[in-house]
Amino acid sequence: MRLVLDTCVIFPTVMREMLLGAAEAGFYTPIWSDRILEEWRRAAQRLGPVQAAVAEGEIALLRAHWTASLIAPAPGLEARLWLPDAADIHVLAVAVARSADGIVTMNAKDFPRHLLAEEGLSRSDPDALLHGFWQARPEAMQAVGQTVLDRANAAGEGGWEIRPLLKKARLPRLAKALSM
Repeated sequence: MRLVLDTCVIFPTVMREMLLGAAEAGFYTPIWSDRILEEWRRAAQRLGPVQAAVAEGEIALLRAHWTASLIAPAPGLEARLWLPDAADIHVLAVAVARSADGIVTMNAKDFPRHLLAEEGLSRSDPDALLHGFWQARPEAMQAVGQTVLDRANAAGEGGWEIRPLLKKARLPRLAKALSM
């Protein structure tokens, strides 16, 4: 399964780490474009120079580790596509160009299911997607969650537990599943 990750699911650290951990566990192949990564960089830049530098480093690591995930839409493809927010058409174009199965986004209103279906695509929110992966292979997602939790505790003052960490990351169903 090939899924395009929208900027809004790549930018938050814990959400990105859970999604990429699931990809590393073999659940799907992630896809993005230079423009999606640039949107992440600009969003981080608005938070200040430290966050911008961190994002630059994370983007460089992402590019190095996931070399096959970066794709550019075919020239002229965006011109034939339509979405309610024209600024999101590039995400749809990447999905169409790569023959993706779907788009992972928190932005449901700008990616209507009927418009995506016309291109043979689905839309998933990250919590439902990751919860579905947990239902299929709970031990694999438990391992991903533990890795993300360990990173969060190592990066901060520690003391995080999986449920509050994932709830804060807007992954409440997954949080409940992994804390059982």
